[in-house]
Amino acid sequence: MQLRPATIDDAQELADFGRESFAAAFAHLYRPEDLAAFNAESYSPEAVEAEIAGDTCTHRIAEDDGKIVGYCKLRYPSKLAGYSQAANPLELGQLYTHPSMTGTGIGAKLMDWALDVARDGRHDSVLLSVWSGNHRAQKFYERYGFAKIADIHFKVGEQLDEEFLYELPL
Repeated sequence: MQLRPATIDDAQELADFGRESFAAAFAHLYRPEDLAAFNAESYSPEAVEAEIAGDTCTHRIAEDDGKIVGYCKLRYPSKLAGYSQAANPLELGQLYTHPSMTGTGIGAKLMDWALDVARDGRHDSVLLSVWSGNHRAQKFYERYGFAKIADIHFKVGEQLDEEFLYELPL
């Protein structure tokens, strides 16, 4: 497995991977029309391509035998900065692994990369949101020193999910 930056050429595969990973974990929580609206906004090839080409998001792909098995997206400036006392927070927007690869170390490698980027960029914290019912992800983040700082909402279509905002001061 190797980590590499995402390129425009990865937009379709990354969009498909993001949509499939999100659905595998969370599709049961949503009405089909809410999930479809969220996918169109977040995981269309055009949306992913715009993020890759833009200057606010950085994607790192975990690849095995030429196939995406995980990815991490960082956002700066953070959309969550208003909840933090940090002067220069970086946002970890997504960290997904293929459902069959959970627990194999891909998430840890992507998290290590994200924290290196945050430190190299002289950010004073990393922010992320996690669904309140995703206890496995919460434990993963807590192992890195993240702690809950706020209750927030995450919109999927018309549905508002109860989320926890986590922060790791650097």
